[in-house]
Amino acid sequence: MNEYLTGDGDAHGGVHNVGGNGFAYNPLPAHGPYRLGIRFTGSGSEYFRIWIVNLLLLMVTFGIYYPWAKVRRLRYFFGNTVVDGDPLDFHGEPLKILLGYFMMGILFSIYSTLGNVSALAGLIGFLAVAALWPALLVSAMRFRMANTSWRGLRFGFRGSMRDAYRALIPVFVPGILILAAVTRVGDSKNPPGWFFPAFGLIMLATLGVIPWLFWKFKKYQHDHYAFASIQTSFTATVGSFYKVFFKMLGVALLVSVLTGVLVAAAYFAMRTGAPSPKSGRAAMALAAGVTPLLAMLALFVLAKPYVIARFQNVIWSHTVNDSVRFTSDLRFGRVLLLTLKNWLLIVLTLGLYWPFAAVAMARLRLEAVSAETRDDPQLLVRQPNAAEGAAAGDAGADLFGLDIGL
Repeated sequence: MNEYLTGDGDAHGGVHNVGGNGFAYNPLPAHGPYRLGIRFTGSGSEYFRIWIVNLLLLMVTFGIYYPWAKVRRLRYFFGNTVVDGDPLDFHGEPLKILLGYFMMGILFSIYSTLGNVSALAGLIGFLAVAALWPALLVSAMRFRMANTSWRGLRFGFRGSMRDAYRALIPVFVPGILILAAVTRVGDSKNPPGWFFPAFGLIMLATLGVIPWLFWKFKKYQHDHYAFASIQTSFTATVGSFYKVFFKMLGVALLVSVLTGVLVAAAYFAMRTGAPSPKSGRAAMALAAGVTPLLAMLALFVLAKPYVIARFQNVIWSHTVNDSVRFTSDLRFGRVLLLTLKNWLLIVLTLGLYWPFAAVAMARLRLEAVSAETRDDPQLLVRQPNAAEGAAAGDAGADLFGLDIGL
C-alpha cells in the first residue's frame, strides 16, 4: 500500500469507542457520512514510457539519475491516485534527494571501511548506523508526507524523535548481539563451543520477535500520519501481527512440502527410467540442486501475496480516527492470481512487462481501500501546510530497504 493514502487522522486527540471491526466509531452527523472513493487511473502503456526512459538514463548516468527517476515515478503514481475525484500530487525535488544519497553514501563508506579493519571496528560502525537510523526514518517520513498533497493541502507526519528511538532501536538488537559474539571470537579459525549455540539462539529469538518489531514499526508510523488538523491512530494489537505471521509460516511450510514432494516424484521417475547408475546419480544431483530453487520461487510467488493481502487489511483496517474510517478488503486470491499472471508475462517478455505489472498491482491494492469521514473534506483544505523534512532521510529509507508506506 503506498504511503500517499495516509493523510486522514484524529481531529480530537484520541480514539474512542473502538468497534469490533477495528475502527474508531462515533455516530456520524445527519448530513454524513462522506465517502471518499479511491481510484487508480494509470495505465501500463503510459508508465512503460516513463519506466523505459528512466531505465535508459540510469544506465547512461551510472545511477546518478536515480533521484529524478524516483520523482518521475512517484509523481506518476501519486497523480493517478484519485481520492474523492481529485488526484494526489508529489512535490519532492530531485536535487534534495540526490544530496541525501551522497550523505548516505558517505555514511556507508565509513561503515564499510570500519568493517574491513576489524570485527570490533565493524561493531562500532554498526552501532553508529543504529544510532542514526531512527533519526533518518523520521526525516524520511516528514519529507515524504510533507511533499504529498491532496487538493493543494500537504500531508504531515507528527512522530517525535524520542518515540522513533523507542520504537526502532530494538530492531538492531539481534544484529548487535551477533556482531558482539563475532567480535568476541575475533579471527579465530576454531570458534569456542558456545559460539554456534549462542548464534542459533539469537537467530531463533530474532525469528520469534519479528512480528513484534514489525508491529512497533507500523504503530509508530500509523499513529502519526496527519492531514490538516487530524491525526491517525493505530489500534491493531501485536497479537494480530503474530496471527498473520504464523499463518504465513503455515503457507510457507505447505509450499515447501509440496515442492519437495513434486521434485521427489520427478527424481524417482528419472531414476527409474535411467539407463545407468551414472544417470541415476545425475538425476539425484539435479533434484538436490533444483529443489531449493523451486522452493524459494514458490515461496516468493505464493507466500508473498498472502503476506501482502493480510498485512494490508490488518494495518489499514486499524488505522483510525474519531471522524475517519478506513477499510481494506484486499483478497489473497486476487493478489495471487495477479502475481502469477505478472510473473508469467514478465518472464515471457524478458522483463518488459514489469511496468504493466506494477500498474496492475497498484490498482488492485489501492482500490481495495476505502475511506469514510463524517467531516466535509472541503473544510480541511484551508489548514497550514506541514514542514518539509530532510531529503536525506528519504534516501536513507531507500538504502536501508524500509517500507515506509505499507
